[in-house]
Amino acid sequence: MNRFLATAATAALLAGAAQADITIAHVYGKTGPFEAYAKQSHVGLMMGLEYATGGTMEVNGEKIVVIEKDTQLDPAKGRALLAEAYGDDEVDLAVGPVSSGVALAMLPVAEEYEKLLIVEPAVADSITGENFNRYIFRTSRNSSQDAVANAKALGGENVHIATLAQDYAFGRDGVAAFRDALDGTGAAIAHEEYVPTDTTDFTAAAERIFNAMKDLDGDKKLFIIWAGGGNPMSKINAMDPGRFGIEIATGGNILAALAAYKELPGMEGATYYYYEIPQNPVNDWLVEEHFKRYDSPPDFFTAGGMASGMAVVEALKQAGSADTEELITAMEGMSFDSPKGTMTFRAEDHQAMQPMYHFKIRVEDDVAWGIPELVREIGIDDMDIPIRN
Repeated sequence: MNRFLATAATAALLAGAAQADITIAHVYGKTGPFEAYAKQSHVGLMMGLEYATGGTMEVNGEKIVVIEKDTQLDPAKGRALLAEAYGDDEVDLAVGPVSSGVALAMLPVAEEYEKLLIVEPAVADSITGENFNRYIFRTSRNSSQDAVANAKALGGENVHIATLAQDYAFGRDGVAAFRDALDGTGAAIAHEEYVPTDTTDFTAAAERIFNAMKDLDGDKKLFIIWAGGGNPMSKINAMDPGRFGIEIATGGNILAALAAYKELPGMEGATYYYYEIPQNPVNDWLVEEHFKRYDSPPDFFTAGGMASGMAVVEALKQAGSADTEELITAMEGMSFDSPKGTMTFRAEDHQAMQPMYHFKIRVEDDVAWGIPELVREIGIDDMDIPIRN
C-alpha cells in the first residue's frame, strides 16, 4: 500500500510538473507553396523565445514547450489542427499561420475555445478587421500597413497606378487598403487585375494592364502584390512595360524573391523588413546569431517570427501567468521589443503597430538579390492605419 501511495504521489507530481509547462502550438503551413515562409517563421519564433528568456526557455519559473502542426495551407485542416491544439493538447496559446485564408478559418476556433491566437505572418486586414475577435493578436503587419507605406513611397501628383494581385484575401485586402491609402497623395488606381494564386503565365493579365494604361498621361506604375511562386515581376518585365512608360513597383519580400529585383535597379517601394535596415540591439543579435547558425542573413519572416516569440514572453511576464484573460489584459496596449524596434498592440483591434521602410533597389555584382536600400523609415506616427472592426 505504501509503495502504491508513493507511486501515485510520484505520478501526481509528474503530472503537476507537466501541467506547469507553458505550451505553445505553432500551427502553420510547413509544406506547400509557402514552405520557405513557414521555415523562416518557425526559426524566428524559436529565436525570439530564446532571446526574450535569456536562453533559458523559461518564463515565470515555467518551461516553454512548443509543438508544431502543419496546416498544409488547407483552411479546413488549419481549423481542425487549432481545435486539436486547444482541446486535445490543452495548449495555453497558439501562433500562426502563414496564409491569410487559413488564418480566417482559424479565428472562430480561438473564440470558441477562448484561447489566444497570435497571428504571424498572415497579413489580410480582415484578420484584425471584420473577422476579428478578442482572442486574436497579430504581430505581423497588416495589409493597411503595407498599403500606407507603399502609398507614401509611390504616391504623387498625376501618378497612375495599376495593381496586380492574387485572387484571395491577401491580394484583395491588399489592393483595397492600397486604394484607400492613395487618397490624398495625388495618385489613383487606374486598373485592378486579380489572378489565381498559382498563376505562372501573366501574358493576358499584363496585356489588359498595358491596354488600360498606355494612353494615360503622367507617371505610370504597375504595383504588384504577390506571395509565393510564379515570379510575375520578372515575367511582366520581360514583356517590356517600359514601351508604354510603365514602371514596375512592389513591396519587400524574402531574399529568394529579391533576386528578381536585381533586374530593376532604382525601383522603389516599402518593406516590412530587410536585415541591414533596423539598427537596434535585438536585430544586431538576430543577424549575428543567424549568420552563425545558418550561414545566411535572417529573412523577412524570420524577423516576424522573432517578434511573435518576444511578444509571447513579454505578455507572460506582464500577466504573471498563462491565463487567457490575464494575458488579454496585459497585451492590450502592450509594447514589446522586436528586430524592428518597439512594437505596440493597439488596444482596439490587437494589431501590432510598427515602423515600415521606404526603399530603393541598389544592385551589386557580388550580391545575389536586389538590395532594398533605406530611403527613410516610415514611423508609427507617420501612418494612419484604419481600425476596421
